[in-house]
Amino acid sequence: MKHFSTDIIIIGAGIAGLSAGCYAQMNGYRTRIFELHNLPGGLCTAWERKGYIFDGCIHYLFGSGVGQPFYSLWKELGVVQSRCFVHHDELMRIIGSDGKTLIVYCDPNKLERHLKELSPADSGKIEEFCAGIRAFTDFDMSLLLQKPKILTSFADWVQLSLKLLPFVGPLAKWGNISAQEFGNTFKDPFLRRAIPQIFAWTNIPVMVGMSLLAYMNNHNAGFPIGGSLEFARAIEKRYIELGGEIHYNSQVERIIVENNRAVAVRLYNNEVYTALRVISACDGRGTLFDLLGGKYIDKKIKKLYDGHLPVHSQLQVSLGVNRDFSGEPHWVTYLLDKPMVIAGEERYEVGVKHYCFDQTLAPKGESVVMVMLSTTYDYWQRIYGRSIYGAEQIQESGILIDLLETLYPGIKADIKYIDVATPLSYERYTGNWQGSSCGWLLTKETMSMMISGMQKKLPGLNNFYMIGQWVEPGGSVPVVAMSGRNIIQEICHEDKRKFIAEP
Repeated sequence: MKHFSTDIIIIGAGIAGLSAGCYAQMNGYRTRIFELHNLPGGLCTAWERKGYIFDGCIHYLFGSGVGQPFYSLWKELGVVQSRCFVHHDELMRIIGSDGKTLIVYCDPNKLERHLKELSPADSGKIEEFCAGIRAFTDFDMSLLLQKPKILTSFADWVQLSLKLLPFVGPLAKWGNISAQEFGNTFKDPFLRRAIPQIFAWTNIPVMVGMSLLAYMNNHNAGFPIGGSLEFARAIEKRYIELGGEIHYNSQVERIIVENNRAVAVRLYNNEVYTALRVISACDGRGTLFDLLGGKYIDKKIKKLYDGHLPVHSQLQVSLGVNRDFSGEPHWVTYLLDKPMVIAGEERYEVGVKHYCFDQTLAPKGESVVMVMLSTTYDYWQRIYGRSIYGAEQIQESGILIDLLETLYPGIKADIKYIDVATPLSYERYTGNWQGSSCGWLLTKETMSMMISGMQKKLPGLNNFYMIGQWVEPGGSVPVVAMSGRNIIQEICHEDKRKFIAEP
């Protein structure tokens, strides 16, 4: 069955797709979004189990502070006007087996004093690190997402260059060293182990972590009350109010191309919807090799998906606990003397997080507690569809619960619900290649791809664009929302329309 045409079809109702839809509607384009799941948000999601809401995405949101970087983006998308945010004074704690503790304060002055107390011998390195955090206090990270085709005049380039000029030195210095590499330079044995853990993944460029702490200190990286799914629903509401149309449970089977122009999409139920343009805001590999049959790629694009670039697949064990954890630090990474074997890998660190700071996520007096670990997709894929898959989930969650019992005595008896999400869970519900939770993992190697910008168009294919985490390394929520905004700005430029963005 063939349906009438619209201006733009968007594949995927994640944050990138919803953002593109909102800005397209603001600028007078008629749009439809097709989503394989029955909920908005894509990876920006949560799920309810027995009265507990397990959040699968947002830890902190750049743009939660009025007048701060990214705030105007969220205001235009309708998510900050009536939303409360929790702003933490510390990002997390790292605790050694002997009880020695690093508190990652957001205030660089407080952090510097604390680190020097832990290791006076590393004072020089500590001062250098905290000076870097201060250097990024006024840094607008959204400037790195400005793309050449959107900068339409020499004046635009001059203005961007002037804004970036004060940060060129810190960006060059701290963008080319990972947290692990920086931690290796410390003399104190505890800090050598703890420093790589302070931003939750060891390969993160130190510059990104510094910006995070600077933003948290500015109260511009808060947690949205209600969690990730409610956040996504707010953008969905904005899109529908702007006149957009979403088709849920509607997985696209093929992008139809005529004369090297994307002209329509065909769903798995054989319905065909035509459009003047098609935007893919879904899985990158699936788009290129399945929806388009691998016909519009070159060697450079093919190499992106040959397995050499890092992706982040995770194992998330979520617990509904009949205990109030609000008196505990909200995020702790425990350093282990002896490794635990989880999903075939030795683990020397385990992170534990509770969400008592958001009382909407659990019944009164109870808590949501989570353990999140990076894991390999292949391990879980090999056993998927066999009885051993479910048994393995039970076994791995049991090992982690046994560890939690030693850290929080009595917790095992207080657990009322256990939920386990593997990379296969993420792949099943979002379609993302290898169950990746953020597309390409942001490392010092992929950061240059983010700054220089990845192609949003494919060679030889017209009227088609890709947005979201697979063309924006790091794939954080504000980055993919900017991706949606930028593509509509580019389309407006192609059509010689003035781009409009209004709250």
